[in-house]
Amino acid sequence: MLWVAPLRDIGPLSRRAIMGVIAWIVLGAVAGLIAEHLTGKRAGLLLATVVGIVGALIGGFIGKAVFGVQTLNTFFNLSTWVTAIVGAVVLFMLFGAVRGRGRSGGGRGRGRRWRRA
Repeated sequence: MLWVAPLRDIGPLSRRAIMGVIAWIVLGAVAGLIAEHLTGKRAGLLLATVVGIVGALIGGFIGKAVFGVQTLNTFFNLSTWVTAIVGAVVLFMLFGAVRGRGRSGGGRGRGRRWRRA
């Protein structure tokens, strides 16, 4: 039988870490879904969440390197959300450019291989 410790038995640092992970997932999901809507891509909730989280990390790294500011300070900070959304949009666009390269048929299942000559 699997035993899971209740949250009240976990120290304050561990509770903060758990809340931080949940906040990153929520931030990534919302930023990814907004970026998905802005770019017109259809990726689904899981991929949009992953793209949102990675986009937020990359956007925060670039923002810190280029502008010298810490953009991912808190969950309720506007710069955190803008950074995450812009990073996710850029990632969706790069994903679309890489995925679309080398295809002449335009999409999955559409092509000349199924037509009879």
